[in-house]
Amino acid sequence: MMKTLALIAYLVVLLIHVYIVVLEMVLWKTRGPKVFGITPEKAAETAAMASNQGLYNGFLVAALVIGLVAPDPAVNASFAVFGLLCVAVAGVWGAITVNRRILLVQTVPAVAALALALGWFA
Repeated sequence: MMKTLALIAYLVVLLIHVYIVVLEMVLWKTRGPKVFGITPEKAAETAAMASNQGLYNGFLVAALVIGLVAPDPAVNASFAVFGLLCVAVAGVWGAITVNRRILLVQTVPAVAALALALGWFA
């Protein structure tokens, strides 16, 4: 049961970040204004920055995917923990600098998945 919950929580974090990558790299000018409460003009002005940020979030996705599929359990656990910690810290920083809601969207799921995953890997 614990392994199933850990996997579900982990997949939720992974899927959230896949969405963030797509939002920032592909849908910024159309969905970005609504999601982040900015004007279409501001979205156009910040499109390059958002795309760059999306690329960095893509690296988080890559770490989380490796943590999920790596054949070596030590590599699997290392990437999973690293990815989840990065997501949690990024969420805290986003909450401080952008919007507190980011804490709920990123940090809370990452910390929950991390707690469950540590039980899974132990």
